[in-house]
Amino acid sequence: MIRVTILFLLTIVSISAFAQQRSEQILVNQKGYYPHAPKVAAIRDFNTDVFYIATPDLADTLFSGSAHGPKSEVYSETETWLADFSEFTQTGVFVVAVPGLGYSWPFEIATAVHAPLAEASLKAFYFQRMSTPISWEHGGKWARPAGHPDDQVMVHASAATGNRPEGTIIAAPKGWYDAGDYNKYVVNSGITMGTMLSALEDFPEYYNNLQVNIPETGNGMPDILNEVLWNLRWMIRMQDPYDGGVYHKLTTANFEGRLMPAEAVNKRYVVQKSTAAALNFAAVMSQASRILKDYEHIVSGLADSCINAAVYAWEWAVENPEIYYRQHEMNRLYDPDIVTGAYGDGNVTDEFMWAATELFITTGDEKYFKAVNLFPDTEMPVPTWNQVRLLAYYSLLRKADDIPQFASGNVEIIKIRLTRMADEMIEGLQNRPYHAVMGKTARDFVWGSNSVAANQGIALINAYFITGNRNYLDGALHNLDYLAGRNATGYSFVTGYGYQTPMHIHHRPSDADPMPDPVPGLLAGGPNPGQQDGCDYPSDVPDESYVDDWCSYASNEIAINWNAPLVYLSGAIEALQFDAGYSGQ
Repeated sequence: MIRVTILFLLTIVSISAFAQQRSEQILVNQKGYYPHAPKVAAIRDFNTDVFYIATPDLADTLFSGSAHGPKSEVYSETETWLADFSEFTQTGVFVVAVPGLGYSWPFEIATAVHAPLAEASLKAFYFQRMSTPISWEHGGKWARPAGHPDDQVMVHASAATGNRPEGTIIAAPKGWYDAGDYNKYVVNSGITMGTMLSALEDFPEYYNNLQVNIPETGNGMPDILNEVLWNLRWMIRMQDPYDGGVYHKLTTANFEGRLMPAEAVNKRYVVQKSTAAALNFAAVMSQASRILKDYEHIVSGLADSCINAAVYAWEWAVENPEIYYRQHEMNRLYDPDIVTGAYGDGNVTDEFMWAATELFITTGDEKYFKAVNLFPDTEMPVPTWNQVRLLAYYSLLRKADDIPQFASGNVEIIKIRLTRMADEMIEGLQNRPYHAVMGKTARDFVWGSNSVAANQGIALINAYFITGNRNYLDGALHNLDYLAGRNATGYSFVTGYGYQTPMHIHHRPSDADPMPDPVPGLLAGGPNPGQQDGCDYPSDVPDESYVDDWCSYASNEIAINWNAPLVYLSGAIEALQFDAGYSGQ
């Protein structure tokens, strides 16, 4: 006992003498941890035996432990030691302190510790709205005039038909700015909308009570649905009423400059119909329809309009199964050239699967289920804008109790494969340098890698649903830790949430407004060793290949399909914290 007391006193002296500065080598979730959830920090340049949990002023040392390491990945020479302080359950604000090295950013241990992050990630979509001003009441210092009314949109030559010849003026207002640019893309809206609608279907109680101060708050619908409707009403206008086909995107010919939305006034076009757009549209409209039936008293007739539009788009896609958007080929045939984001997908097998599944679930019509092969192979690819197979699987799992018996065997196959996928994800988790599922291989670090981390989390949450195995939920939580700062860059990648966050994101409204800090709640793309933008990066190591610079659209842009899985992941963890025992209640 005397020896322990002496060691404790020496520890206080050691921290006071050698750790009076914050260290970038101690990496934590900069938002914080739940009291009874796993709590891990990653430490680089660790050359002692112990770490401590202390108050931010270092006046009190409350917990000590031994870090384990070194840990590293095959694609990186960086080594870390993992400091596990899960046994420390006291609530409050603390730091991790290491004698001779320094201390971490402060973090909170509390119930509902990720509630602000969940709210901000959803509210970020309000700031992406077009065709409306962002008011001071709802947007604070990021208020701005309306941009892009989109009530005078031209039909591009590539989209011309007899009923709508080139130059026809149509209206397609509302919607969200897709990313750091000022265009709207149906394909990318597909996975975005599907993910957010799935969050509402999976966690209705949580989202029914989540209010984020948007103009529609308090109208009798959840704010997540109110926000989704802003984009859905635009998507509806992207369907050609004469044949059911869906325009691939609404865009300027070139990207706008670094200016505010109201100052961006170049001509805008709807461009070529595509099979991918029609199928994404059909899936979203089908899923939205079954949700909107519960709000018929507020949005009368919208559920019926959505399912009718979905069926119409499906029929067009079946008749036109290989109309791919190939921008370079299109530009050789039509003027003006369109050089904005292509979202070209040369394989729409997964889109057919997703659309057919959502139509089957919503209508009960067997013909949709029989129209596709749900299992063309044994792959379980993490969702992205051009790979939506798992969205179909998630919906079948979600509605397993409501679908006919003849489809139940397919559900069992999905359960087996998803569990196997989850097992592979969390295998060796304790040996990874940042104790995250994200980064198991260098292949995780693609353009928009942070959405990979969030979508991995969604897959693990779905595995938790079907098994009750908390190891899967813990894995999802660790990926949220990764996004919030426990990663090789030391950044909390969500603007405004954490201490070291992106300040110079590739996002035109944040760049052009007078505010020094960007619009909050936006998820930066994340490490991308492809470095397609030609900017100066501090490293080409996959998990370190990130730079907080406007120039870096390859690592520091934002996009709606990256924010949507953050909405789901952070909201799901908040919704499940009591079920999992994270908050000790």
